[in-house]
Amino acid sequence: MYAWEVAEPGPIDQGPLRLVEKPVPTPGPDELLVRVTACGVCRTDLHVSEGDLPVHRPRVTPGHEVVGRVAGMGAAATGYTVGDRVGVAWLRRTDGTCAYCVRGSENLCPASRYTGWDADGGYAHYTTVPAAFAYPLPGDLDDVSLAPLLCAGIIGYRALRRAALPPGGRLGLYGFGGSAHLCAQVALAQGATVHVLTRDPAARRLALDLGAASAAGVYDPPPEPLDSAILFAPIGDLVPVALRALDRSGILSIAGIHLSEIPPLTYERELFYEKEVRSVTSNTREDGRDFLTLAARHHVHATTHPYPMAQAPQALQDLKAGRFDGAAVLVDDGGPWN
Repeated sequence: MYAWEVAEPGPIDQGPLRLVEKPVPTPGPDELLVRVTACGVCRTDLHVSEGDLPVHRPRVTPGHEVVGRVAGMGAAATGYTVGDRVGVAWLRRTDGTCAYCVRGSENLCPASRYTGWDADGGYAHYTTVPAAFAYPLPGDLDDVSLAPLLCAGIIGYRALRRAALPPGGRLGLYGFGGSAHLCAQVALAQGATVHVLTRDPAARRLALDLGAASAAGVYDPPPEPLDSAILFAPIGDLVPVALRALDRSGILSIAGIHLSEIPPLTYERELFYEKEVRSVTSNTREDGRDFLTLAARHHVHATTHPYPMAQAPQALQDLKAGRFDGAAVLVDDGGPWN
């Protein structure tokens, strides 16, 4: 099969990804072999490729928003049959026995492993996934539309939960890419007033089209104080900006796995009046199941920009440069990659 791998982490425009030919992977005893048809392009893939995240698996194949069909399975894998459509997401495996797993916080498991970081992901013809961590997918959406839901959607949903937005509350979204535009739809469906702060004019237009009450520049103040805010842009400079936009007792949820340096905070300006800052670490499988249910109920849809799988490096370059709104999706149509 063909697959992309991170030959040497570095700036995406300097070619850290390399196209290779290698054997189709053999699923472990409890794993599924998945023939990839679509794989969303996540900013975490960019962080893995550029070295913002430390190397966990040398020459790893990125990609963790995978839609495909079960092509085989290990002897102990259950719940699926060959031909079933499944989703493969970021969280790949946990130990299931630590204190965090036992209390329902498996996203904090010290032994957790991740698709496209600890194990080869979906920028390939085939990938594998433990059957217990795969998601059955609804039949009413096409593969390209589903792919971004599997990380951008799930992580956005967890970030929204961590933001503890009160019913009918005022929510600010800083950055408006693949994850934020899905999170906004869930918040709007639940009755929130959403204000979007982003540098990209196309993203601001998309936000208004989706029903946001306002859309402005990322450093602009929102038109009213916020009950909660979510920082999707990996820009530490925006932490004090978002905190200043919060009303009393407001909560800032930071959604990214990587964030640039946060400048000093002034207690009286940014933190007083019981404001809170919360980080987001991965997700639980319950988050994934709950989000996919909500997405189907509220007709949450991704704005997608398909790329042939052969153009994975270009898709990541375009993501870094902010050349599209919504989410990019790599599509394997069965044709040649080279």
